Amino acid sequence: MCELNCEKEGWETCIDLNNGGVKEEVSFVELGKVWQAPFYEIAINISQINEEDEEDKASRNSQHNQKLLPIFNNLVLNETNDDVLAEFLTSQYVLPKDSSFYMSDLVQIHNLIPDDLDRGFNCILIDPPWENRSAYQKSMYPTLPNRYFLSIPIRQLTHARGALVALWVTNREKLRNFVENELFPAWGVRHVATWYWLKAKANGSLICDLDLFHHRPYECLLLGYCGRDQVVDSELPLVANTLKDKQVIVTIPGDYSRKPPVGDLLDALNCLREN
Repeated sequence: MCELNCEKEGWETCIDLNNGGVKEEVSFVELGKVWQAPFYEIAINISQINEEDEEDKASRNSQHNQKLLPIFNNLVLNETNDDVLAEFLTSQYVLPKDSSFYMSDLVQIHNLIPDDLDRGFNCILIDPPWENRSAYQKSMYPTLPNRYFLSIPIRQLTHARGALVALWVTNREKLRNFVENELFPAWGVRHVATWYWLKAKANGSLICDLDLFHHRPYECLLLGYCGRDQVVDSELPLVANTLKDKQVIVTIPGDYSRKPPVGDLLDALNCLREN
């Protein structure tokens, strides 16, 4: 049983005492559903350096201040120039310097729309819980009907000079057609390039044959550009020239539906340039 009564509360266990005390990852999706969700807080430890003795930096005293913030439906910020340690339940997390996150249900996404266009997002990476028979049968995670995503206010979330939009999709042809013909137009996104993620074993071979009908060893990352009015036509050629089409990423897959990190790849192509 879990020492925090996780099963009684209806969410995944954090500590499984019957499994040698091995920590398991908290299921934030399940935790956010319980009635206590608005009361859960994350503790952020901010180190403050006492610089009274400028000549002897080694003798500075570190004082740790802890700030408690609601973890759901709230913008959690680390506005310092240092990475900070955060604690939630029995787990610890590192919040990178000058970063933030907002964990909520999709209906709360309008709270992220900036008042100032210059504070909008210049890169938006989306991994939707697409309708998926495999995920449904295995009860791995809840899914949403594809048409629900039409209402996501992508254009309102973008920076004044536009944003690169990266969308993970499965290899189902019907889904690709929906994204390219309905979803991207509804969002105001122009499709620029498609990247492919090949899933490999530790020995370098693919996890299955490429031509299997029901299970293929790859997924697609559709890359597009979303701008504001006349900005689209001026910025689109630059984005199109920067992003190379049909690039391939090969990695060993992690947990179910966990995607490989692509931030560094986009950054290396100058797609996340300062605006």
